Amino acid sequence: YLYSMSELKEDNIQTTPAAQNGEQEIDLIELAQKVWAGRKLILKVCGIAAVVGLIVAFSIPKEYTTQVTLAPETGGKRASGMGALAAMAGISTGGGGEDALSPDLYPDIVASSPFLVDLFNVRVQDAKNEIDTTLYGYMAEYQRAPWYSYIINLPFQALGWCTSLFQSKEEATGAAGAKIDVFRLSREQSAVASAIANRIMVSIDKKTGVTTLAVTMQDPVISASLTDTVMQALQRHITEYRTNKARHDLAFAEKLFAEAKENYEKTQEAYARYADSNQNIVLLSVRTEQERLRNEMTLAYGVYNQLSTQVTAARAKVQENTPIYTVVQPASVPLRAAKPRKLMILVGFVFLAGVGTVGWILFVKDLLANWRKKKEEEETEATAVAE
Repeated sequence: YLYSMSELKEDNIQTTPAAQNGEQEIDLIELAQKVWAGRKLILKVCGIAAVVGLIVAFSIPKEYTTQVTLAPETGGKRASGMGALAAMAGISTGGGGEDALSPDLYPDIVASSPFLVDLFNVRVQDAKNEIDTTLYGYMAEYQRAPWYSYIINLPFQALGWCTSLFQSKEEATGAAGAKIDVFRLSREQSAVASAIANRIMVSIDKKTGVTTLAVTMQDPVISASLTDTVMQALQRHITEYRTNKARHDLAFAEKLFAEAKENYEKTQEAYARYADSNQNIVLLSVRTEQERLRNEMTLAYGVYNQLSTQVTAARAKVQENTPIYTVVQPASVPLRAAKPRKLMILVGFVFLAGVGTVGWILFVKDLLANWRKKKEEEETEATAVAE
């Protein structure tokens, strides 16, 4: 009996995994058979998806991207050079070289409202001279959109039209030539600013410090020219940020220098006039007054000379804090469109259609059939009970 039980256990141990593997193989074969049986439906749906994908891909307007690469200066070398020149002149710049603006803030500067509003009046022109307007007018009037976007946005446009009936004319629209208040932008101005911000991308390589600026537009010439304009505007804003304190210090030093120069000239003129009018007089009071005027002139000259040195140091400080960028890759007119990627759109539509159809055949179709069968049985039973 024990021998027979052990044999049965061994037989169970040996046959159970095989049976399980057999069940798995049968399930996979059944799934494959279901998919093969529905191959015509899969091919039909994938064909329709391919046609829809081509229509969508060719409906999206082309967009061109222009990139420029900027390499910043190495702060240590330039700071030491300016410090050496100042030291040769006997001037101390205060050990500058500090950077008050991190490169990580460059994308925030480009996306800020003052920066975007400054771009509104930039003139843009395409290669065929069919478009010659400001960037604001180009973004508001010359942007192409897919045909299906008008259908999708129709309810929102109707809602906006209804809302505009309860607003004043100045609040509802913002003309391109209207005075722009950065503190309070109109709805149209805010929409144009957001559209421009979405088309400008700034990335920073933290290891090398290289800045990459990319601008995407629907016209290649406008994309290239606007990229160059944005690059210059970004450099100007960065320079203003970094030299802000130094320029204020320079303005204050120049103001004090002008006052000291005027005071020195007045004391010098007063001393000369008094000395000329009392040349042959040997009275002690006259000599005392002359000595007092000479001391005032000497003191004023000392202040004037010291402030002159400070003005020179402040100018060197401004020059030291002014960043210098080397354009590694300048802007050029792109030859190929960056968007849309027609092949990727086509593959995506076909893939999603194929996966969805296979899921329908394997799971949804059977569940729906079982649900209908169960519902028919329940209706039959209810009819029989009623009879």
